[in-house]
Amino acid sequence: MTEVERAFMGAARRAVLATVDPHGRPRLVPICFVLGRDGADGLPRLYTPLDEKRKRDADPRQLARVRDIVERASVTVLVDRWDEDWTRLAWLRCHGTAEVLEASASDTPDAPDAERGAERDAAIADLRGKHHQYAGHDLETRPLIRVSIARVSSWGALEAAASERAARSS
Repeated sequence: MTEVERAFMGAARRAVLATVDPHGRPRLVPICFVLGRDGADGLPRLYTPLDEKRKRDADPRQLARVRDIVERASVTVLVDRWDEDWTRLAWLRCHGTAEVLEASASDTPDAPDAERGAERDAAIADLRGKHHQYAGHDLETRPLIRVSIARVSSWGALEAAASERAARSS
């Protein structure tokens, strides 16, 4: 992922997560997300919470996207920018592997789980920093989805979108 692609993705407020259902059909859901630190494997990591917004099922582990990820971890995340001025259109398509990070990981003392707990804590802090609406959500007790991004395709005016967002936040 290039620095321009990172900036475009980091500035985006939402994306669309695509999973594959048991019948091989794509399933799309809009998500809030944050681009976190790269993993030990060098792959960029994206995090999206299974937050407290109203869902079809009260148990986040029963959501279709979670069931899809458990069965087939390959996912795609699309981040796009629409504008009536078509010279400013842009999108970023990220192909990767998703994993559900359970809340209990931060409570276990062994090293891999402790690292995963620290990873979850950092992702939650980053999500709250980006999306103030999460201040009142109990993200600590709910699963997160982590996407390790293996391949990126992009098109359009990525620089314009990233620089416009940076100008608005300063």
